[in-house]
Amino acid sequence: MSIATLPMYDWPEVAAHVDRLWARLATALRDHGFDPPAVLDRSRSLDDRWLDPDLLVGQTCGLPLVLRLESEVTVIGAFDHNLPATQPGDYHSVVIVPDDDDAHSIADLNGATVAVNGTDSQSGHGVWRHELVTAGIGRRRLGPTVDTGSHRASIHAVADGRARTAAIDAISWELAVRHDPAATRCRVAWRTDPTPALPLITTRANQPLLKSMRTALTDAVDTLEPMTADALLVHGFVPRLDDHYQVIADRWNAAETAGVRPLL
Repeated sequence: MSIATLPMYDWPEVAAHVDRLWARLATALRDHGFDPPAVLDRSRSLDDRWLDPDLLVGQTCGLPLVLRLESEVTVIGAFDHNLPATQPGDYHSVVIVPDDDDAHSIADLNGATVAVNGTDSQSGHGVWRHELVTAGIGRRRLGPTVDTGSHRASIHAVADGRARTAAIDAISWELAVRHDPAATRCRVAWRTDPTPALPLITTRANQPLLKSMRTALTDAVDTLEPMTADALLVHGFVPRLDDHYQVIADRWNAAETAGVRPLL
């Protein structure tokens, strides 16, 4: 039996909408000859779900995709989140600071404690290395790191004064603005360079079926209920190839070459 998982924006406040999104995707996949599961798998670790040989549709982050998953999975595409000044199917991070902090660039964050949601997060960790390389600033210019475990926890760390800054996935930030009062105690200092949005993936065994899968997902998102589309910021589907995510690997490798070590 196939499995499906959409864990990346599955906040409690929108979990019912995530289920409605999957119901629409599953119906469209069924209409195109697939046998999707009735419900999403939320029961296991992320790697267990992403690497399950029965994975039909999953959503991961670009950094684990290029660092360890790409030999086992293939990219179907990405949702279009209709972000400002961003191409369809791309996303970016927002760098946040306390609402009374006047920082506007990484050069203003000398010695700052950084909240990071995880070692393999492109939007919360990988972007920092790219920002440092782009600015020509070494890792030591930033201060210590707080390992929070999630974007939401990173927002709380900045709001509560345990960290001065964090890089937050733009969709997660919008969810926080809508649902978490901690966001009101933070402000966006700047936005990072975009990359392809979080990839929707399937097991490599399904590569011959990608055309049908992409058609099904396009049909599903195009007919998604407006309330659910707005709640999840899902406004379209953009087919993507594995190679589109090479930019994330290139930036990670450029940081290695420049001697900018990971924050965690």
